[in-house]
Amino acid sequence: MRTIWEMLELHRAKGQTAAVARPVFQGVEGYDVYNPTAPFAYQGKNMICVRVEKRDSEISQAVFFEEIEKDVYRVAEGWKRYDLQDPSITIVKGRYVLGGTEVYPHPENPERMCWHTVFYCGASPEHMERLTQGPEGMKDVRLVELADGRIGIFTRPQGEKGGRGKIGFTAVEDFPDVTAAAMEDAPLLDLFGREEWGGVNEAFLLPDGRIGVLGHIACFLPDEVRHYFPMAFVFHPVTGEHTEPEILAERKEFLPGPSKRPDLEDVLFSGGMLRQGDRAVLYVGVSDCEIQYMVAPNPFYEV
Repeated sequence: MRTIWEMLELHRAKGQTAAVARPVFQGVEGYDVYNPTAPFAYQGKNMICVRVEKRDSEISQAVFFEEIEKDVYRVAEGWKRYDLQDPSITIVKGRYVLGGTEVYPHPENPERMCWHTVFYCGASPEHMERLTQGPEGMKDVRLVELADGRIGIFTRPQGEKGGRGKIGFTAVEDFPDVTAAAMEDAPLLDLFGREEWGGVNEAFLLPDGRIGVLGHIACFLPDEVRHYFPMAFVFHPVTGEHTEPEILAERKEFLPGPSKRPDLEDVLFSGGMLRQGDRAVLYVGVSDCEIQYMVAPNPFYEV
């Protein structure tokens, strides 16, 4: 198992150059926009869902935007806003599935905040109903439709089972089986060192039936600064085998900009990826306060 720093050295050794851009988001002036999904086509428009919040707050909404010109997005009129952090969106069994982290007061101690992953589901992204929720304390749960029609669930427990945060996987037959219990019981993948953590941000069914996984890997240094990197690996949902994760980018490859706090300056949170042949457009949340994207080699192209 490579450490996060060994992965970073391998990435740097490739010496790749990539085009980087900063999209513009209109209609939420005074708020930060970050941790996006990848853009997706819907009724002839390019849509994207993003996390929106004040710089000095963790109270967030997942908001849909439509692209009105190249790299310029406007709030989608009439679309519901969700009280979620770090949205994800995919299509499973012909239905749109929106996921995200819901933060709420502890039922016995309102001064303590809790969180879990929540999923909404519907025939269109404009009209979705609450589907299910994950265990308390589990962020970054992601769904993917498998080649055999089952639903794959990537989990991220913390604490006694997952430490700072490990990736797990299980598969269920249909939506009613996507439960907190199924997420709790998912076996863990051997991906991270003891002081590292990470999660899945987006999962793709590949032509050979394996799953392309876009995620993030992170660690602290002694100064308690967080270091987050986009990473990718390929996973076999039947055998559990996976390739070695590889880091896709680091902060200095993106445009300079602000950060939510000093300890978040080196944070790249994978949002989503558009795969275009041997190239890919990687959308990331940068330093917990803005969105940028990078055009770089597609990590799943030769799979």
